[in-house]
Amino acid sequence: MTTRRQTRRTFLGGTALMGAAALGGRVSPVAAQANAKTFVLVHGAWHGGWCWRRVADRLTVKGHKVFTPTMTGLGERSHLLDSKIGLATHITDIVNVIKWEGLTDIVLVGHSYGGFIITGVAEQAQGAIASMVFLEAFVPESGQSVADTASQPTRDAIAKMVAAGEGAIKPVSAAVFRVNEKDRPWVDAMCTPHPIASLTDKAVVTGARERIAKKTYIRAKGYPSVPFDGYQTRLTKAAEWRVHELPCGHDAMVDQPAELTDLLVSAA
Repeated sequence: MTTRRQTRRTFLGGTALMGAAALGGRVSPVAAQANAKTFVLVHGAWHGGWCWRRVADRLTVKGHKVFTPTMTGLGERSHLLDSKIGLATHITDIVNVIKWEGLTDIVLVGHSYGGFIITGVAEQAQGAIASMVFLEAFVPESGQSVADTASQPTRDAIAKMVAAGEGAIKPVSAAVFRVNEKDRPWVDAMCTPHPIASLTDKAVVTGARERIAKKTYIRAKGYPSVPFDGYQTRLTKAAEWRVHELPCGHDAMVDQPAELTDLLVSAA
């Protein structure tokens, strides 16, 4: 690792502390309360809040409060899949978690497509965000969409589905995302079709993201990606960003949850 300059909720308390032994650590209740942070973990395309479970459990054991909401039309909310679901819907999913839970000073984490979501959330809820983490994620500029910034195979797949009038795109296999072999069947079984409109909608960016004091980019180098390599190279040169690498596939929360948890805590 190199370093440079709706709602699923995990509660603090007895359950978390009892789980510490299973995860190989002990947490002092007093220390946990004093250092507690609030994490909102935003999944990427085809995934759901389920993908964060290993990281969420570890953060909770460390004394933090964790929210892992699933976007409309995906995961356990896949029964709501509709062609009208767009990027704005998913941004609102997260903004409403922040609003109705009364969250402040949050660490907002977005994985992959989730980079578009958290960028939009910053535009509407900047005051509630203390830190942003882009995990293997897009860092869009205004007017960009996943459909015109993703890798060429993904762009071609989206274009094909749009031309066919489809409202959702089938999941990319876990093997393509270089998920470790043991977890591939589980990830493939859990992923669901993703609403295409959210991938073709353009981001609206006015600079709120850049006004967040703490910003981190994490690149999972086991997954080849020209767009993500580009973000890493550019942000490494930006003094206001911290950039890290993990030697794993695209789903770092599945492949290296312990290492990722440590990076998220350091980014808080």
